Amino acid sequence: MNDNTAEPFTYDGGEVAPGETRQFRHPVSETYLGDPVRIPVTIINSNHGGPTVLLSAASHGDELNGIEVVREVAQEWEHEHIHGTLVCLPVLNVLGFLTQQRYFPVYDRDLNRAFPGEEGSTSARRVAATIFENFVEPCDLGIDFHTSTRGRTNMFHVRADMDDGEVDRLARAFGASVIMDSEGSSGMLRTEATRAGIPTITVEMGEAHRFQRSLIDEALAGVRSVFAEYGVHPQQTVRWPGWRTVISGRDEKTWLRADEGGIVDMHCGHGDLVHEGGVICRITNPFKTEATEVTAPFTGVLVGVLENPVVYPGNPLCHLVRVQESSQRIIEARTAESDPRTGE
Repeated sequence: MNDNTAEPFTYDGGEVAPGETRQFRHPVSETYLGDPVRIPVTIINSNHGGPTVLLSAASHGDELNGIEVVREVAQEWEHEHIHGTLVCLPVLNVLGFLTQQRYFPVYDRDLNRAFPGEEGSTSARRVAATIFENFVEPCDLGIDFHTSTRGRTNMFHVRADMDDGEVDRLARAFGASVIMDSEGSSGMLRTEATRAGIPTITVEMGEAHRFQRSLIDEALAGVRSVFAEYGVHPQQTVRWPGWRTVISGRDEKTWLRADEGGIVDMHCGHGDLVHEGGVICRITNPFKTEATEVTAPFTGVLVGVLENPVVYPGNPLCHLVRVQESSQRIIEARTAESDPRTGE
């Protein structure tokens, strides 16, 4: 990590000098007609030495919230006094984005299982290799933005390998209340970047196919907090979210799944605190003559919930994580403050 002397940022086909900002489209593949497929890139290289930070989004083409986070940092923030370099990649999966599909439309490949990529391999691995070599490997740390898949929604939270000290530092600096501790699957951007010595976290936020302003604003606050922690914006301060829980063991989290098919009446939303034994949802038949209640096996927070209210047996209903009693009290107090029924 270069803390003193500003240096050029180089990539295959160009260089961004200290004090320069460059916006361009970098070729990563070709269409059936041989036309180039290019990802949008903004490189902001300051005159002051500092870390090189990766901000990336839309490795799944229908995940839009992160796109706006990266665009606003790149295009709307004041960068005159930053220290270091920002590598902003708002749309990694251009082919998926153009068709509004999660995966590559060619052979349905998942770009976020293709890193660090491989030349001469599948289309997704070739694209991943170009992105990784040119724009990930030169970085000192990274934040990769995601949403839930279609039909579900995620609470704002971070996923990170907390056994890695530098990833732990980055995850806590981002300032989310919930951190899901896992190494991640092979081929994920955050997993492969961290293995390459570039501590990287995933930020999960909301639903696919839409902009959700409150989550975008919260993510922007997280980016500011990271910039403060690493001296990119020395005048900023690292934020504390008010409460935090780090979920690491299997006993600390669970997916609740439907045991029968039907129509779901969800009683809770993502981010809600549910108590052990409390009803999360009911599954009914078309006539509402039969109903099955789904209850919480322990007290915790819903980090993910179903949005599409129809299920087969085995379909996921919600993702529940355990929280400590101290955090429970803070969540309950905040809920009471925001509830119009309290009259406050």
